[in-house]
Amino acid sequence: MTALIHPDRLFPADPDTRAVARRLYAAIKDLPIVSPHGHTDPRWYAENRPFSDPSSMFVVPDHYIFRMLYSQGIALEDLGIRRKDGAPVESDPRAIWRRFASHYHLFRGTPTRSWLDHAFATLFDLDVRLSSTTADLYYDRIAERLATPAYLPRALFERFNIEVIATTESPLDPLASHEAIRKSGWTGRVVTAYRPDPVVDPDFEGFRDNLVAFGTLTGSDTTTWEGYLDAHMKRRAFFKSYGATSSDHGHPTAATADLARGDAEALYEKVRSGPVSAAEAELFRAQMLTEMARMSLEDGLVMQIHPGSMRNHNPHLFAQFGRDMGADIPTGTEYVRALKPLLDRFGNEPGLTIILFTLDETAYSRELAPLAGHYPALRLGPPWWFFDSVEGMKRFREQAMETAGFYNTVGFNDDTRAFPSIPARHDVARRVDCGMLAGLVTDHRIGEDEAAELAHDLTYRLVKQAYKL
Repeated sequence: MTALIHPDRLFPADPDTRAVARRLYAAIKDLPIVSPHGHTDPRWYAENRPFSDPSSMFVVPDHYIFRMLYSQGIALEDLGIRRKDGAPVESDPRAIWRRFASHYHLFRGTPTRSWLDHAFATLFDLDVRLSSTTADLYYDRIAERLATPAYLPRALFERFNIEVIATTESPLDPLASHEAIRKSGWTGRVVTAYRPDPVVDPDFEGFRDNLVAFGTLTGSDTTTWEGYLDAHMKRRAFFKSYGATSSDHGHPTAATADLARGDAEALYEKVRSGPVSAAEAELFRAQMLTEMARMSLEDGLVMQIHPGSMRNHNPHLFAQFGRDMGADIPTGTEYVRALKPLLDRFGNEPGLTIILFTLDETAYSRELAPLAGHYPALRLGPPWWFFDSVEGMKRFREQAMETAGFYNTVGFNDDTRAFPSIPARHDVARRVDCGMLAGLVTDHRIGEDEAAELAHDLTYRLVKQAYKL
């Protein structure tokens, strides 16, 4: 074991509890990775080309990294992040890497540091800490390895022991990469997920043009409410043909609505023709969550709701670089009243699965755990985004489990764009869960045999069951 990662990392300090955690972890650490929701690029698996350099693998695609560096005054252009206007940015990957390495101390104590050290140690056999002094050692070692067949995307997929991974695509995406994967004969299982935000959110850039393209793509008349809903059903079926088992909805809030048909038709005509007020845009998104639940009951797609992020909070950054630049900020999110219209209609359906996520931790024990602990259709997603961290996972278990139980949760998902972080993220989740379960054993709240079964369920069975994988 290298000096970068300790064999007992993240386990409890108490010797008796740590011993139980070690035993639990040993039994589940090598289970396959099931990654049901994420944002890795399907072209990686379709084309199977080498990652060009260490910076392109680690720094450029990972907003966890560049948002921290940006917060300390480092321009995104200096990290090789492309501008929307095509203006020049840093093109020397070694210069980008040196800049990152000289600021590696900024990540002390963060989950990003844990994920990176895990990747550096287990993938590249590095045993000294990254810094300005070791930057070139790291760069040369990683670059050398990336040039070999063992570090091609498909080889890493297999090395990571990934059983299945889901990417996330817009309804307007032709899924060409998924078609290429299918035709290639490669046996790695890469599925898609239906993310309809570009044609559901009136505030999404290009929304009305997107509706026109949606109609052209599906042959449905998206100038009418009925045709618009028909277009969704067609694309959902198309996505299912490429392995999709879930849809995903990134709304600003968890608001839902259940309008009468005539009111829904009139609202759609407003958002289609525009302009609309903020309240009308919110009502349309709310109605569409209920419509998507109805469609899920019909076609079987699991529904994920990821609310509570104020997207593109930094307009300067959005104008220059576009979406997903690390400027999405959590907001307070209400669920009990917001979800009631949807739950009044579909909450008692055992054949429907709606997985709720939050960026508002105050909702865990007050709202989400009681809701999931009652409604057959609801499950709790794992800690997400800013809370996909050691302490975030612990807070989730502490606040939600006593009311919701373990079996109204869905295991872990990594939700990442950074490919080499996937095994690291899953390892963190497994270690934290084993430490938590070990505490229940040494507190004499459950038996070690039960903890062992739970460790397996939280790692593997629950996620496969919830996402129908």
